[in-house]
Amino acid sequence: MNRILIAEDEEILRMLIVDTLEEEEYIVDEAEDGEEALKLIEENDYDLLILDYMMPGLTGLEVIQKLRGEEYQSNVKILMLSAKSQKHEIDRVLEAGADFFMEKPFSPFQLIERVEEILHEQA
Repeated sequence: MNRILIAEDEEILRMLIVDTLEEEEYIVDEAEDGEEALKLIEENDYDLLILDYMMPGLTGLEVIQKLRGEEYQSNVKILMLSAKSQKHEIDRVLEAGADFFMEKPFSPFQLIERVEEILHEQA
């Protein structure tokens, strides 16, 4: 069974994502900021990190840079969620090491479709 970490500071959106993924029988952990996400990644193995771009403390971009840097060298798949959807922002996120980008707002169906696509790609 696939294990997913959600890092999103907006509680209502985080709860929606968690509920949507749990309905599909994924194991889901949640973090409300970048620091908590990094701590959970140190302690657990995840198949996918769903990461919000704009969070207090460490932004999603900074989390990606740390995960892909020498300290962590993590290979976890990363799906970045963001309302910032200008091409230069998307390019910046992908160049930092995110594997996928999804624009907010999105429907639960779109999220499940993307998650399944990502997880089946690595199987």
